[in-house]
This record gives sequence, C-alpha cells and structure tokens, in this order.
Amino acid sequence: MPDTAPYGSWPSPVTAEIVAENDGRPGWVSHDGGALWWTRPQPAEGGRVALLRLRDGASEPEVVLPAPWNLRTRVHEYGGMAYVVVPDGGAGAAVVFAEYTDQRLYRYIPGSDDEPAPLTPSPQIPSGLRYAEPVLSPSGTEVWCIREEHTGPAPTDVRRALVAVPLDGSGDVRVLVEDTHFLACPRPSPDGRRLAWIGWEHPDMPWDSTVLRVAAVGPDGTVGDPVTVAGGESESIAQAEWETPDALLIATDRTGWWNLHRVRLSEDDGGAGAARVGEPEVLCDRAEEFAGPLWQLGLRWFAPLEGGDVVVIRGRAAARLNVLDTRSGLLYDLLEDQHTEWAPTLAVSGRTVYGVAASPVTPFEVVEASGGAVSAVVQSTLSVPVTSLPRPEARTFPGPGGREVHAIVYEPSGSRFGGMAGEKPPYVVFAHGGPTSRVPMVHDLEVAYFTSRGLGVVEVNYGGSTGFGRSYRERLRGQWGVVDVEDCVAAAKALVDEGAADGSRLAIRGGSAGGWTSAAAIAFTDVFACATIMYPVLDLVAFRTGETHDFESQYLDGLVGPWPDAESVYRERSPMNVPEKFTVPFLLLQGLEDEVCPPGPTARFVERIDEIGGPPHEYIAFEGEQHGFRRKETIVTALEKELELYAKVFGFTASS
Repeated sequence: MPDTAPYGSWPSPVTAEIVAENDGRPGWVSHDGGALWWTRPQPAEGGRVALLRLRDGASEPEVVLPAPWNLRTRVHEYGGMAYVVVPDGGAGAAVVFAEYTDQRLYRYIPGSDDEPAPLTPSPQIPSGLRYAEPVLSPSGTEVWCIREEHTGPAPTDVRRALVAVPLDGSGDVRVLVEDTHFLACPRPSPDGRRLAWIGWEHPDMPWDSTVLRVAAVGPDGTVGDPVTVAGGESESIAQAEWETPDALLIATDRTGWWNLHRVRLSEDDGGAGAARVGEPEVLCDRAEEFAGPLWQLGLRWFAPLEGGDVVVIRGRAAARLNVLDTRSGLLYDLLEDQHTEWAPTLAVSGRTVYGVAASPVTPFEVVEASGGAVSAVVQSTLSVPVTSLPRPEARTFPGPGGREVHAIVYEPSGSRFGGMAGEKPPYVVFAHGGPTSRVPMVHDLEVAYFTSRGLGVVEVNYGGSTGFGRSYRERLRGQWGVVDVEDCVAAAKALVDEGAADGSRLAIRGGSAGGWTSAAAIAFTDVFACATIMYPVLDLVAFRTGETHDFESQYLDGLVGPWPDAESVYRERSPMNVPEKFTVPFLLLQGLEDEVCPPGPTARFVERIDEIGGPPHEYIAFEGEQHGFRRKETIVTALEKELELYAKVFGFTASS
C-alpha cells in the first residue's frame, strides 16, 4: 500500500531545475552533406538555440555552432526554419543560418577556424531584415528564402518578399517575388523551371485562407508572373512539395480536413509555367489531419519518398507517422513505432525518414525510421523514474449544447504516495496557446511537476483547437473568450461530477492565448479558485489597434469580430476592463521583450487591480524573455511560484 499524504505535498524527483534543463524539444531536422542536422534549445545557456550535426556512421552528434551563436529567426516573431545546408565548394558542406541577435544570414563551414561570415547586409533598423525558410537555388549559387523587412516604428510597418541571397558573400540580395503580404513554403521545382509558394493576406491567418502560387523561373534566375493553382477563400493550404516537375503535392483542408492532394500542371510552359490541369485530386480522403496550423515557417507534415510513396504525419487528436501509397491511397503503418506524436519536421534520405517524436514515457527525441522500425538517433539521458510520470487518458466531455470537448486527463501520479482518506485531489486546467494549438499526449515534465506532487491536470483541446477538422477549429470564430472558457469549465466540472476532482480546489493556467482564456475564466466564471496567467492577451482593443506584431495584428477579426464594427464586443470581453470581476488569487508572468503580447497591457492591468484593492496576486516581469520563456532561471522561478500559489490557495505544504 502506498504511503498517504495530502494531495500536493508529495515528495517528487521532478524538480523545477530538471524541468527547466529539459525545456523545449529538438527540431528542424534535415539530412544533407552526408549528415543529419537538427536544432536544440539550450535553457542553461541563456535560452539560445544550438545546431547539431551527426555525420553518417558517427555515434555521437557534435555542436556545430558554439555559444553565444543563437540559430533563430524572428520572422513573424514565432520564427521557423532558420538554416539550410549548402555545398562548401569542396568535398564537405557549409551551413547558412539566421543569427538571433541581428537576424542576418551567415555562412559557416563546420570545423573551420574562421568565424561565420555574414551574407546579408546590416539593417538600418536593428533586426529589421529577417530571413526564414531558406532553400538552395536551382543554380546552387544562391539561397532563396523569405525576407521580412521592417520599415518603420510601428509593428505593422512590414513588407515581405522572396529573395535570393548569393553565397559568394557579395551581399547583393535580389528580390525574386513580391506578392501577397504573407509568404511561406518557397519550393523550386526539381528541374528548376518553376517556383511554388504559399501566400495569404490580412485579415486571414494561414489556417483560414491561403493560395498556392506558381511562376516560371528564367535561365537567369528571374521569376515570372505568378498564377494561383490552388486554394482561395475558406481553404487552407499548409504545405506544398514537388512530386515531379509537373505536379505538386499539397495539404489542403478543402474537404474539411487537411488531406493530401495532387495538383497537376501543364507540361507546356506557355510563358508562365503554371497552368493547372483539372481540380486538385485527393490522394487519401480521411476524417483526419495530414497537416496543422502554420505558426512557424518551414513546418513539414509530409515528404515525398523514392518510388512514388509519401511519408506523412497524420491523425485525429494525435500525429503518427505513416507511408502513403499515392497510387492506391493506402496508408501503411510502421511496424515498430511506440511514439504517439510526431512533430511537424521531416527529413528524407532515400527511403530513410528522420523526425522528432515522443510518447507518454519518452520525451521528444530525434528518431530514424528505416525498414519499418523507429529508433532514437541519440539516446535520452533523462533520469526521471517512469513511476513519477503521469498516465494520460484521452477523454471527450460534454460541453454546452451537447458539443464535444476533447481533453487529456492526468491523475495525480506520485511514485509511492496516495491521498488522504476522504480527500479528493485539486486539479489544474491547462489551457493551450494559439488558440489553434493542440496538446499532444506525450511525456511532459511540466505536467509531471504537478502530478507527481499530487495535483491532477486536465489539458483541454477546446473548440478552436486543431487536430479535429475545420468545423471544430471554426467553433471559435467570433467566440474567443466564450467557447474556450466554456469548454475549460465543462472539463473541470465533469471531473468534479465524476468524483475525480475537488470542486473547491480547481485552478486554470495558460500562456499567450491560454493566458487570455485563464484570465477570462476567473473574470467571468466562479469555477476556479486561482489562476496562473502567462504572457497573456488582456486588452482586445489594444491588441487589435497596434499592441502586437504584424502577423496577428488582424487575427481578432476572425476570433472576435470585424474591427471597428464589433468594438463593443472587444471592450466587453477584455479582462482589462473588468478588474472588479477578479476576486480570486492569481499569478501573472510576463517577458519584458515580448513583441507578441507586450508588457504594456499587462502592467496596466496590474495597476488597475491595485487601484481597486483586488485579490491577492503577484506580478513577475522577466528581463530578456520574449513570448514564451527560454532561460533556465526563468522557468525555475515560474514553476516554483506557480506551485507556491496552489499551495497557499489549496491548503497544502509543498515539498522541495
């Protein structure tokens, strides 16, 4: 029989330091130059992103760029693919990458005694020229990529283009394409005669409406006039890849789910090289997602293989790896794969696939899929006992009007403790960001930090989340702050009604859009006894009228209503405007360099709470942190302060 102790007070080996040291996941895999490459966050090194390389045949990876080099692009502020491997002029390979501090592109030969050499000019506005999703040009003498140019002081003083950056170091960057306001997924065709890309305009987000554009590429590397070959209003194309010189594979939600389609193009250039032949052909019509929201540039949910197959990441409320036979439409499982979630980054070498995957008992790791089996490229050294990890359970709860609410429930999971007789555990509702994100059912030390101490966690994939089809995603249109709050409340109440949770000891927490939901939940409902609110949206009017970055500057037109027609709704729903409705304790955490949810509204909100003598609260602002915390010391402080809040409110003594 386990020992008994009050929920929340159980000793745990999952310390805040362990969580912080392992925060973030590896990402952005590629296989070029006889090696596998990927990025890895370094919380203990100021939160920088390192580039690693594992040469074919080697057993251990090497860090390509030592500190303080920080491989990270700020395009859209959320960034994306920030490097590409290119020939070095000899027998090896060089890497072209975006450096976080100045956002310039640099070229570096791994192992060289020379410092990385800049390829792009120094911008007049600090970090004002940003580059993302680089690909090697058909000639091999340039890198083609998306450039985001900041032209003035306002966050929306931005223009974007597809540009060519010469590899010779001359700095003579030339514009290839100036098209839609937003650009993504530049892809030269295999024969170099065409260039494809995805674009969209305000107020749409890339999961609302995008277009696939194709243009001819001249012998001199100039790009002709583009033609739209797929997409349009109420259709989202998340990724496009060339299958042949005359056919593109695309992930589009024209069926209501992001399914894989083929777009055939005319073999005769006709001056534009982009005439579509017939309607896009669905290759595997399933009520599942084969893609997701394009929050970062360069995400890859599928990749063509040799022999006509395509490796795909697909699922419903999950993301598993399969091989799709494009001739028959059949999906083939990998014979030995225990992973329950694959991140949207894939690389292919022949028929070997590389990616990043996780399961409930293994963290996200770089893996290799070959011969029907999946294995870790580098074995994890994390030493948290499996008995301290939570056991996830996928649940569907009834929401208002009978709608389904998807969630993942993690019961308290101490290694040798149980609760006191007659005591029900407190529960924390995790509200994810986005709000189009989706919480996967995987090894998560942040969840384990609480469950191993005796607190239950329920992660809610509220209406608006991806992974459940377009109609589920669009439940949030015009209803942000309503549907998301109602769904989080529904999940919490269902656990109370089942006798699994203590109804007087419920908390809610989240960051970004999840911070908004958490603030709105304690302002407009009486369900939660406290909240942890991180880098949130608190003032809808400010967010819509200039206090955010360009990418999301008109996002609220879909989430709340057209501006300024719906101004009254913006004001009524904003937690900023109802400080008197905050009656329970809360913790507010904010990065002072956040360009997405800047610290200004957060500080103004705290002032209003203080002016009216609001409930007990703590506001902590972190120097050097942006949208989401990356530094070890910040993550430790945030977790320990959050646990401290729950201990005070729920009446337990937390163990160290």
